[in-house]
Amino acid sequence: MNETLSGLDHAPQIRPWVLSVATDARAAIKGQQPRCIWLTGLSGAGKSTLANALEIQLHQRGLHTFLLDGDNVRGGLCKDLGMGAVARKENMRRMAEVARLMVEAGLVVIVAAISPFRAEREAARALFGAGQFVSVYVSTSFDACARRDPKGLYSKALSGQIKDFTGLDSPYEAPLDAECEIDTASLSVEEATQVLLDHLQIA
Repeated sequence: MNETLSGLDHAPQIRPWVLSVATDARAAIKGQQPRCIWLTGLSGAGKSTLANALEIQLHQRGLHTFLLDGDNVRGGLCKDLGMGAVARKENMRRMAEVARLMVEAGLVVIVAAISPFRAEREAARALFGAGQFVSVYVSTSFDACARRDPKGLYSKALSGQIKDFTGLDSPYEAPLDAECEIDTASLSVEEATQVLLDHLQIA
């Protein structure tokens, strides 16, 4: 797989086609501002729950949306990737590129992924135009996430059954440039969703 990926980087036959329908035109027909709302945080922080609640609210307001959840993407587009550092980087690259395509289609795309490394999140942000990328740091603490442990991963990681677990023996680099920070240990889902709606200036 690595050989195929590196080969594509330099393939002379790859020439991007210039699309005739612009992003602004696609957005105009939907009557909305396309954006990527990227939720990052530890496993169990509440990213997927919050992302789902936000999409419900946006959908009810008539916005055209799509939710890219880290586990869902891992089970499809990225099911060929492992959990090592190189694979995690490629996983984030693929998610960011898919999100970019969705924004170009005029959608509001919500990404919920641990995305532990600043470099990968910065690379994702760089794919988007001014105002199109909104970083949301779900800053729920490791201890709070471990108490929740919705997938049973923390108990396995703490007992040594899972290696390279983010926040334990693999680092999580908190965002330095997040537009919004939410601690789901101190807010209900409804309150946290309203914080996001207020930040996005969506009534």
